[in-house]
Amino acid sequence: MTASATADRYPSRGDLLLVLNCGSSSIKFALFDAGQTPLPRAPVWNGKVQGIGGDAPSYGETGRETEQVALDADQPYHAALTRIRDGVAARLGGRRLHAVAHRVVHGGGRYEAPVRMDAAVLADLKGYVPLAPLHQPFALEAIEMLLEAEPALPQVACFDTAFHHTLPQVERMLPLPYDAWTRGLRRYGFHGLSYAYMAEVLPERHGAVARGRCIVAHLGSGASLCAMQDLESIATTMGFSALDGLMMGTRTGALDPGAVLYLMEIEKLSLADVGHLLYHRSGLLGVSGRSSEPRVLLPLEAEAGETGERARIALALYVRRIVREIGALVAVLGGLDLLVFTAGIGEHSAEIRARVCAGLGFLGVALDADANTADAAVISAPASPVLVGVEPTNEEWIAARQTLALLAGAH
Repeated sequence: MTASATADRYPSRGDLLLVLNCGSSSIKFALFDAGQTPLPRAPVWNGKVQGIGGDAPSYGETGRETEQVALDADQPYHAALTRIRDGVAARLGGRRLHAVAHRVVHGGGRYEAPVRMDAAVLADLKGYVPLAPLHQPFALEAIEMLLEAEPALPQVACFDTAFHHTLPQVERMLPLPYDAWTRGLRRYGFHGLSYAYMAEVLPERHGAVARGRCIVAHLGSGASLCAMQDLESIATTMGFSALDGLMMGTRTGALDPGAVLYLMEIEKLSLADVGHLLYHRSGLLGVSGRSSEPRVLLPLEAEAGETGERARIALALYVRRIVREIGALVAVLGGLDLLVFTAGIGEHSAEIRARVCAGLGFLGVALDADANTADAAVISAPASPVLVGVEPTNEEWIAARQTLALLAGAH
């Protein structure tokens, strides 16, 4: 995997651009034809390495069967990245790799736009690791590995926090002493690449209504809501860290800080223990005791005994928190014109969408049951005063496009 030593700012037709989306145990990758204008939204090659650091890691390319892989036990993440690099090299066929784009979750208050990576920026971004421990260190590990292996290859960090730079100060501030604000303790917002894609695709799909009062529900293993007006973020549920807001697969979402103090003072949990509890043992997994995924829990609701009861409670709490937070954002927006579901659960769980929308009956939301079951682009009934849609997200394309714009000198 090589790049031109001079790294031309403008790609030639056939040049490729790699996007890496790194999590704690998985790496999503996508390769785009960077020389085409406009940039195609579909990658020429993509896939995922998952289970990194576990007993059965796997490697899968879209359109091909997933295979189990052996990763170096001492450096499994490096081994996974090497496997991806080998796959890229096999597909170059004499073409050049123009750049690598990285989804980086946290850019803090300093980085409100994509940035070209170097050692100084890398060191700066490591300071945000405590705010996004499930993602930040792993994206930076990939960047550092490539900086060492191929220093001439342009790398660009694209930030999930950047889309929310339009939040007004009243949405950014925390109710702490004012000097906390000056020290950078504030609400940042996340899932910005996904919301940036929605800001592109929703006007294409729904026309002028998308520029009105819109809420996007990004429901995946991590989950958040974003209230948009004129396609800009004006409020969001995640705040200082990716723990805030909605209940998630393994994360608590918003939690009374008194509960954290109780766990530490009365139950004597250490800081590390509390962190692990909040990030890895809570949410759907913690309440149900069985799974972090609605698709697994939904069938369990029918079971008798504790298993069924806990599955029902977990899903009821999950849906209630979504409905409650949508209601809060509707108040901020002054009404609602468009509600859009995206990400893994939002795109594929008709039952969760139906339950959420049933809780929004006070807004007049009404679904077309057949359209919802089919995961159609529009799932609301014709008479519904709120248009409800389903839209697959495309974070990788946004990162690729932002990278090309930065390297071409566009700001």
